[in-house]
Amino acid sequence: MLKPFFLFLSENRLLKAGAKKWGHWFGASRFVAGDTLEQAIETVSDLEAKGFVCTLSHLGEFVSMKEEAILAKEICLRALDMISDRNLSCHLSVKLTQLGIDIDWNFAVEQMKAIAWKAQTTNNFVRIDMEDYPHCQLTFNMLELLYEQFPTHIGTVLQAYLHRSEDDLERLKGMNLRLVKGAYRESETVSIQSKEEIDKRFFTFIKRHLKIGGYAAIATHDHHIIAEVQRFCKQENIANEQFEFQMLYGIRPELQQKLVEEGHTVRIYVPFGVDWFSYFMRRVAERPHHLALIFQGMIK
Repeated sequence: MLKPFFLFLSENRLLKAGAKKWGHWFGASRFVAGDTLEQAIETVSDLEAKGFVCTLSHLGEFVSMKEEAILAKEICLRALDMISDRNLSCHLSVKLTQLGIDIDWNFAVEQMKAIAWKAQTTNNFVRIDMEDYPHCQLTFNMLELLYEQFPTHIGTVLQAYLHRSEDDLERLKGMNLRLVKGAYRESETVSIQSKEEIDKRFFTFIKRHLKIGGYAAIATHDHHIIAEVQRFCKQENIANEQFEFQMLYGIRPELQQKLVEEGHTVRIYVPFGVDWFSYFMRRVAERPHHLALIFQGMIK
């Protein structure tokens, strides 16, 4: 019953505001690569030296002022420039609610076009993160609009636990998709609640997307699913170049390294920024044993 509690905390505006003042307390620094873009870039450089590739994510969501959204866009543009200047194998992940989609649709479109154009000119790739269910269709609308102009530089995420995702997978076949189980607190009217059923559906989506030739960014720390993917790809003669494993910074580093040593592409999701609280609470909700890190952080 801990998962719903921590997902509830992740949505609390007062706690999120307070966390910006606290800094990376409660063990959060293990999962967040600093407050600044410069700190995050150094982390990416260190990870690449160990054989990983990365995707950067500037933390923050649900902004209500254009000034905040414009600042977030500028950080994204600067990130793409710094990645290019340092010749890093690092993509960018963005959240539409951080870029103003709740303020004005046309404003958010222009923000995203600027980011996608920068990705194109720096030969990079931007993935639009999937957020809560009310923003799901808006995210797909944005993807389809941008995909026409930037087909090799834009992608998104498919959440296996949503009822609608089977149809979405069919509609988006052939695209570069990050496949995830789903981390937001959603009702049973829109999402599957059973962990076993979610796991089964997640693996089904992975197999289906790979079999049609789509590129799959498989986001999981579940070693059982990873082993199943490896067996399936060997059986179906699917090359390692058609997929990658994606994992979060600070979670199961020994498994991450093992997969690299086995010849797999492993992309580390590297978050940074002062707005860390919601992200950290969702990680604790997914893996309750991270509670130990909170208590360690409180007594240090």
